[in-house]
Amino acid sequence: MSSNGTDDPIAAVRAFNRFYTRKLGVLDQHLGKSPFSLSEARVLYELAQRDDLAAKEIGNELGLDPGYLSRIVQSFDEKGLITRRPLPADRRQYQLSLTAKGRQTFAKLNLGSQNEVAAMLAQLSASDATRLTQAMGTIEAVLEQRRSQPAAFMLRSHRVGDMGWVISRQAAAYAADYNWDISYEALVAEICAQFIKNYDAMREHCWIAEVGGEAVGSIFLVKATDEIAKLRLLQVEKKARGLGVGRALVEQCIQGARERGYGKMTLWTQSILVAARGIYQSAGFKLVKEEKHHSFGADLVGETWERDL
Repeated sequence: MSSNGTDDPIAAVRAFNRFYTRKLGVLDQHLGKSPFSLSEARVLYELAQRDDLAAKEIGNELGLDPGYLSRIVQSFDEKGLITRRPLPADRRQYQLSLTAKGRQTFAKLNLGSQNEVAAMLAQLSASDATRLTQAMGTIEAVLEQRRSQPAAFMLRSHRVGDMGWVISRQAAAYAADYNWDISYEALVAEICAQFIKNYDAMREHCWIAEVGGEAVGSIFLVKATDEIAKLRLLQVEKKARGLGVGRALVEQCIQGARERGYGKMTLWTQSILVAARGIYQSAGFKLVKEEKHHSFGADLVGETWERDL
């Protein structure tokens, strides 16, 4: 075993944890220069993402001790950051929502956190920043077992060679299923090329779904405007359909957009893509525009869907 622990997985993970917490400056258990502990900031984050959460739900998801969570909730209530309402089904439990002051507090905290990360990334070259975020995505995909998705597949960040796979599989799938011509392949190739050429690691991302190390799906989060993110190129291989891959990719894309500070998401799809439309609708997207067009050798009805974040 080497002295730096690289031959010992346990030592290597512990060494990385020590390095990373030092790098982020969180050894004092407070987030940046804010008055909130990491646990308090995490509770604020959960409340900012979803309305009317039960305290018990937050505790279960974050793994917080009930007594500790109760003290956090009491503190937030005293500061005017939240409202509490007894749950109709169990009046011993409370439904929590952020007040206007709470949302302003979270917005300030969130912006501060984004600025700190941006400052850290600004010290890196573009290639090193990409390597860093891809490595983080790999760590997350390997370690996180999402309750919403089966253990049979995992999501990871894009890497060299993935764009070629996306172009090939998108073109082949839509040609086989809907008889679209090669002009669709050209469109996908153009989207992928622009994604790589203009890639902004702070605002954009691509996730690849894998089963047993084999790519079976993909989705892209790209910048439309400073406030609006665009979901693009959702695709799941036939062999992986029914596993929840499509829903997991869309949920990951939405979460990724929230974490990157967007306020709204948009996407463009076709009325004939029934399965994808169902996923978008269940994920909270609403149809806002329809338009007939002739593209990819077919008469289609294009649809624009949107959702607030």
